[in-house]
Amino acid sequence: MPLTGPGTPSAGAAGWSPGGPTASAPREIERRSEPFQQFILKVVSRCNLSCDYCYVYEMADQSWRQRPTVMALDVLAVAAHRIGEHANTHGLRAVRVILHGGEPMLAGPEWLGEALTILRAAVPRRVSVNVTVQTNGLLLDDEILAVLHRHRVRVGISLDGPAAAHDRHRTYASGRGSHAQVMAALALLGNERHRGLFAGLLCVVDPANDPLAVYEELLRHAPPAVDFMLPHGTWSAPPPGRTPGDPGTPYADWLIPVFDRWYEAPRRPTDVRLFSEIIHVLLGGRSGTEDIGLTPSSVLVIETDGALEQVDALKAAYPGAPATGLTVADGPFDLALGHPAVVARQQGVAGLSAECRRCEIRDVCGGGYYPHRYRAGSGFANPSVYCPDLLALIRHIRRRVHADLARLSRQVE
Repeated sequence: MPLTGPGTPSAGAAGWSPGGPTASAPREIERRSEPFQQFILKVVSRCNLSCDYCYVYEMADQSWRQRPTVMALDVLAVAAHRIGEHANTHGLRAVRVILHGGEPMLAGPEWLGEALTILRAAVPRRVSVNVTVQTNGLLLDDEILAVLHRHRVRVGISLDGPAAAHDRHRTYASGRGSHAQVMAALALLGNERHRGLFAGLLCVVDPANDPLAVYEELLRHAPPAVDFMLPHGTWSAPPPGRTPGDPGTPYADWLIPVFDRWYEAPRRPTDVRLFSEIIHVLLGGRSGTEDIGLTPSSVLVIETDGALEQVDALKAAYPGAPATGLTVADGPFDLALGHPAVVARQQGVAGLSAECRRCEIRDVCGGGYYPHRYRAGSGFANPSVYCPDLLALIRHIRRRVHADLARLSRQVE
């Protein structure tokens, strides 16, 4: 399919306002911008589930309706070329590519095999390409797993806990739950032949569920990693249970018991990335995720029509929030690096609201996940809508870690 695009960023893009940061000259881009290192390929724009918290289909931005169902292979080939070009330009040793959707398995094993062959061939051999696919697992079978083995693609699966917890939100359009099908997928992925492909579990937090029951259910599948995701929402469209301005901490109250169980385990059974990232930053490290800390965003999303977008969770803010006005056909990805909204999201402390800049946990929280800061009328110059929860959770983890460090210090003395 032909790729066309305006070639110039939209002034109304998320996070930018007149007089805000810009970076138009190549020299300025190179000096101020961190290269993209994670590429989310939206290979399918439809899904076989109808999860009620989905930011793609249930929230403000409905651009999926105008997009091709499956990314054409010629579009993917241009995207793959641009990824390789970007890695070469910036001397990257490794990039991460995530096949995403919608539900990427709807593309089918033949398409996946061809796409992965094109992708691997387009990136220079000196660059390590870590490919994962994020799936609901319903279409995972031996044929697709054979393709993923051949192309060294790891698999992340979404699971929200036991059947009652999972099926509260992750349903078919008919309202039927999907837990039983996810269990079948995890059984297949967990057997000896396929276990090496298992990347981990993604779980969306719901304060209505028992946190320890959810955690134990996730551990039952021996995931290498667990990602707990806060449901996407903003000040203008708050997530469930969060009332803007309310000092209550329902999400921290849910996460803290899970942290304590995880932290106190004699041998940690999995990596809970949210917790390990907070600890890493508390100890002076650099965050590896946008959710925590002040690490500049290095994520670029490529939609099924080749459009280049910022992180797709911005779809929760307002229509067109992730858009850059660029496509893969317009030229190197440095064009997107110079987009005012992308530059604005790489500003560190300078990009935070005044309230966040004064905060005691500023460097650990980093203002919270960027999409969660949106408020109609003031854009993203706000703390996270989850501010009270983040403050409570990080303070709790800080107390636990500092107490253990003090105890170790006394033992050494």
